[in-house]
Amino acid sequence: MSYPALVEPAAELTIDEVRRYSRHLIIPDVGMTGQRRLKNAKVLVIGAGGLGSPALLYLAAAGVHTLGIAEFDEVDESNLQRQIIHGQSDIGKSKGLSAKESIAEANPYVEVILHEERLDNDNVMQVFEGYDLIVDGTDNFATRYLVNDAAYFLKIPYVWGSIYRFDGQASVFAPWLRQENDALSSSADSVGPCYRCLYPEPPPPGMVPSCAEGGVLGVLCASIGSIQVNEAIKLITGIGDPAIGKLVIYDALELEWRKLKVRKDPNCALCGENPTVTGLIDYDAFCGAVSDEAAEAAAGSTISVVTLEHMLKEREEGTRDFVLVDVREPNEYEINKIPGSVLIPKGDFLNGHAIAQLPPVDSGKQVVMHCKSGVRSAETLAIVKGAGYADAVHVGGGVVAWVNQIDPSQASY
Repeated sequence: MSYPALVEPAAELTIDEVRRYSRHLIIPDVGMTGQRRLKNAKVLVIGAGGLGSPALLYLAAAGVHTLGIAEFDEVDESNLQRQIIHGQSDIGKSKGLSAKESIAEANPYVEVILHEERLDNDNVMQVFEGYDLIVDGTDNFATRYLVNDAAYFLKIPYVWGSIYRFDGQASVFAPWLRQENDALSSSADSVGPCYRCLYPEPPPPGMVPSCAEGGVLGVLCASIGSIQVNEAIKLITGIGDPAIGKLVIYDALELEWRKLKVRKDPNCALCGENPTVTGLIDYDAFCGAVSDEAAEAAAGSTISVVTLEHMLKEREEGTRDFVLVDVREPNEYEINKIPGSVLIPKGDFLNGHAIAQLPPVDSGKQVVMHCKSGVRSAETLAIVKGAGYADAVHVGGGVVAWVNQIDPSQASY
């Protein structure tokens, strides 16, 4: 079922615009009116990364006149495997600026507004205000909840996407929108859910790795990003049946698409009958980077890579004895490693098999743990301390810090 178009049509298309968008204009569902709506639309894309790259390029190509880009990061070489809006010459450049330059090349009729700041409670409402639609390309839960809540308070539809390894998801959240033939209905089924209806609580800290830790198939970004743009165009022009109340799931390995119905939760903390979230909250605390157990274990038991380097030298000299445990996955261990480490993946600690691979508690041999950045090693440190290794420590910053500060000859990822 269709929803009312979000955007009123612009006055007219120029001759050049008619030529450029002619393949849209000859589609009866889009036509001149739909293209004029796209010309009048203002869409904010959060992130110019994996999802933001294809989303921005296709929104620009489609003729969305005003594109906002909320992005504060710089282009890194590891981005280029999937972030197709950037190129080799953009490494080290602001992602927002790089994206703006690519959009200008793709469609000079698009106006780009850069928001080169990290979204937070202090600026999010101001950044969002004035846009017709939000397309979310973020990769962390704290920002997703922030975006969902701010979009809800401002009554701006929120097109969400998520990617991880070979799996992707997408949906549209706009709990206040009603279908065109349902304007007078009070049925709860006629009003869509918000992100909190789908995920009332974030996953436990450390349970779901980020793309930086778990990886993502580059082309998956295009699959999900193009779905997000498809939904944005439908909402702007009022055609088709948007993914409101639907969760689209894509498995790239099995080439399988599924579509699940998502109902509005009457007990939702944000859009439910008795909301408890009535303003922006502390999203970092709500989601948590690490569990309370991990934070407690790491307090006073975190060493730097500089300290670790000294410890390794002392171990070579025979004045210190410890075991250095790398809790990453085997494929990560093949990319780079801290010399003298042994690989015991985090999963072996979670299933209980790892403890038997450590020196006995009464051996006096210290356990030192590290991962890529320090999150997974903090989680496993809590397990090790719970098993009686009271003097165990973990390496803050992990192998990323090791490569950056100690051994830049190794590859980073």
